[in-house]
This record gives sequence, structure tokens and C-alpha cells, in this order.
Amino acid sequence: MNTDLIPAPVRAGDQGRCGFLLDASTTITAAPGTESTERWLRTTLGAAFGLPLAPGGEDAEGAIRLLTDPALEPEAYRLTTLPGNIVALTGGGPAGVFWGAQTLRQLLGPRAFRKAPADGGTAAFGFTDIEDRPRFGWRGLMLDVARHFMPKTDVLRYLDLLAAHKLNVFHFHLTDDQGWRVEIKRYPRLTEVGAWRSRTKYGHRASELWDETPHGGYYTQDDIREIVAYAAERHIRVVPEIDIPGHSQAAISAYPELGNADVVDTAALSVWDTWGVNPNVLAPSDHTLRFFEGVFEELLELFPADISPFVHVGGDECPKDQWKQSPAARARIEELGLADEDELQSWFIRHFDNWLTARGRRLIGWDEILEGGLAAGAAVSSWRGYAGGIAAAEAGHDVVMCPEQQVYLDHRQHGGPDEPMPIGYVRTLEDVYRFEPVPPALSEEAARHVLGAQANVWTEVMQNRARVDYQVFPRLAAFAEVAWSALPAPADRDFADFERRMSTHYARLDALGVDYRPPGGPLPWQRRPGILGRPIEGTPPNV
Repeated sequence: MNTDLIPAPVRAGDQGRCGFLLDASTTITAAPGTESTERWLRTTLGAAFGLPLAPGGEDAEGAIRLLTDPALEPEAYRLTTLPGNIVALTGGGPAGVFWGAQTLRQLLGPRAFRKAPADGGTAAFGFTDIEDRPRFGWRGLMLDVARHFMPKTDVLRYLDLLAAHKLNVFHFHLTDDQGWRVEIKRYPRLTEVGAWRSRTKYGHRASELWDETPHGGYYTQDDIREIVAYAAERHIRVVPEIDIPGHSQAAISAYPELGNADVVDTAALSVWDTWGVNPNVLAPSDHTLRFFEGVFEELLELFPADISPFVHVGGDECPKDQWKQSPAARARIEELGLADEDELQSWFIRHFDNWLTARGRRLIGWDEILEGGLAAGAAVSSWRGYAGGIAAAEAGHDVVMCPEQQVYLDHRQHGGPDEPMPIGYVRTLEDVYRFEPVPPALSEEAARHVLGAQANVWTEVMQNRARVDYQVFPRLAAFAEVAWSALPAPADRDFADFERRMSTHYARLDALGVDYRPPGGPLPWQRRPGILGRPIEGTPPNV
């Protein structure tokens, strides 16, 4: 069967039998456990074609039948057209049914991605017999809303875009030096002070340009509950990130006692207005531990365990200079019998690993948390390359592969002069399509610890939704196929066929209003001439 589906299914057959017509008489028959997909179909396809999609009986013709079959894997599905103008969508569990509904939407054509009907309320496709299942259980996108805030409605939109690509993990980077984005009621200054900066560096940190408009924003606890519920309806897990002990100047600006006040005047610090690695890190004090336990207590209430089994604690880019100069930090190292500042950071992370484990959660952090030793149950996001993930997996830790050299979508997409604020290596659509999450160097046993893969989107030079769209798309479509589909080795992948299918997928993205980078290069309003970036030439190292 010659389909334009993205990501590509495991098997798609066409024997020239009965097709399916969606029209005003179409009903939905939903078995127990498929209610979220029934609601989703009624709101999306119903809106796109102006159809009621009323509930139907079990034997009704002209129907979309939603079923479950425990013989299938939970996220697997079958989609088959049957005589009587029926499409049967069977999932191994509720999530499988939902992913099958994403395929059904694609089969109905780009019009199925609109918000309202612009022409006749019908759509059809020929006989279809699809069997499909994901390669990885973790298919994620990390979105940084700390550097540039993204309003709640835009976050909900990105959850829809993840769902449309069968991605099932949303890593929500909520705090950093440049902003604190989640309401914590016992510590109101985190958002009263820490959510706002007076100005913003425009471009790379070496740029001489500034945007003098104050920038900020945060999500109320009710906003967070809505985001989490919206994700859950789409079978997307949310991984909240509170970055500690580095990347914490916004928190220190709100509560100066959290910083190393015996080294620097923490009361003089404001929310950081530029980019890079910040020297102002948390003090390794009992007060700091109790403070962030309070933060995590409220966070766990907002992110229930069934939706957010993992909690990300950052742990990356924590310079140790202040700890080396701090009498209090030196005393803490001596008190704990630690060898050095690396072990002090390990102690800090282990504390929260134990704290989260006792409450039924799992800690995950960037690969720097390996330094100084890692608690047994902790998982690692391998961002500096493959090496951290390989080391963690060989040591028995679960790993999410997200190496910056391959899947940091803030890196530029082309080497031409018109790329807006060019950052990092050139990572084309084809480069992302040839990304392989499981390094061949891993033993078979260690490879089982690779939970999956994640694309990361850091927003230092992405001031608004349109800029985020430009960096993320179309490359997220390639990443989604890597994470979902059982592809051959990178060199053997049929990129020409993927490009052919993308010609249809661009029309879907157009219908969704995605400001993607066109294949021919940026449109005039997508360029940012004269804004300094940090392009890196050559092929990225495989480290």
C-alpha cells in the first residue's frame, strides 16, 4: 500500500476491497476504555468536516469502531476497513486506539487537520489494512519555556502537535536562570520576582543587541492542571523539570538565602538577562534542601504519578567555583566525608532521588548527574553526546538519548546566510532522519535500558511561537519516525521516500498553521538579518 503516513507504519496492505467514506451518517462505536479517543475524534474530525459523529450501535454500518485487544502491545493498533463502510480501529490499550486515530486522520487527507469545514463535509480513502506499533516507549520533545515564556494556549497547541506525530512524552523545562515558570504557593516570590526579567539579550550572548522589553510569565497551578489533563487525554506523559543545583539564578533572585551568600552578594542578583552557563548556583545547605522539598511537594500534586512517573531535576552545567570558595560548602564536604565538589553535587542529587523514590517517583537528570556517582534508580537524559548514555546504560541505568549533536532542534537547519540567528551545527531534515538512538557500541543487555529518544528545543533565540515552529518543523516529523518506526540502519534509510511523504505532510502542517521552515529556505519574514548567532562549522562529532 502506497501511503503518505508519517511516521511510517510497520505494515500497510491494499487488496482493492472496500474503502471508507466519512459523511453525515458516520457514527462512532466506542468500546470501554476508548472514550478519550471517541471524544478526540468527535472534536477534531467533527470540527474539520462539520459532522456530528453521533454514537452508534455495535453492529451499525457507516461507523468508526473503536476496540481494544489485549493480545496487542499497549501502544500497538490495527486499522482495517470492512464491508458496510466501516473502519475498525483496534488498539492493545487506550493509547494504541488513540495512535490509530492519528493514522485515521492522516488517511482522511489534509482537510482533516482544519478547525472548521471550508467545503463539503465528506472524506474518503480506499481499502486499508494497517498493523503498527512503536519501536520505543519514550518518544519525547523537551520544550524550554524558561528562556522565553510560551503562553498556556501555545503549550496546549504543542501537545496537539506531539499527538499528531505519535510522540508521547512532553518534557516541560520550567525553571532556569532566566525565569521561573510555575506557581509555588508557599514561595510566592518565585513567580512574583523570579518569573520576570527587565530585558533580554537578542541573539547569542556575544551579541551587542538587547531587547529592552521586560519579559516573563508563569503558569498558575490551575494552568498546570489543565496542561496535564490535556496531555493525559492525548496519552502523553509530562516530565516536569526543576533545574537544580545549577541554572538557578531566577530562584536565588527571589530568595537570596538559596545562593552562596558567603561568596557573593546574592541579594544583588536579578533574574538573568543573557545566555550561557551561570556561576550562581544553589548553596548545598539544609535550608536549600528543605526549600526545594517544598517546591517538589507542590509539584507532585500538580503532576500525578500516572501521568508523570519521572521528575527531572536538571543537574547540568553546575560550575563548582562558588562551592570551592565557600566556607559553608567546604564544611559540608568535610562533614559528609566527600572527596570534592563533584561528590557534593552527587550528594545533592541523591538526596532528591531518595526523596522522590520515597514518594513513588523516579528521578531523571542530564548526564552530568553521573559525575560523582548516581543512585541506583535514577535515569539519565544523555545530552552531551552518546557517551553519557552508554556509560549509564552499561551501569544498569535507564537512558533517554537526546544528544545535542543530532537532535537539538535549536541548532540550525542549513548553512546558508539567511538562517535566523544560526546556532550550532547544521542539522538538516535528512540528518535528523538518520539519527539512531541505540549506539551500536551498546551490549544487548545495556541496549534494553534505552527507554527511547527525545528532541530538545532550547529557546534562547526563539522569542515567540513562530520562531519555535521554524526550528522544530519539519524536523520533528523526521524525529517522530525515528522514534516510532522500525527503520533500518541510518545509511540504509529511504530518505527519498520520506521526502515524498513529506510533500503531503507539509499540507497537514499548513492546515495546522505551523510556521515550519520551507524546503527552499526561510521566507523573508522568517529571517533575522544582522542578529549574531553561534554557528559551528563541519560535521558534528559522534561522541
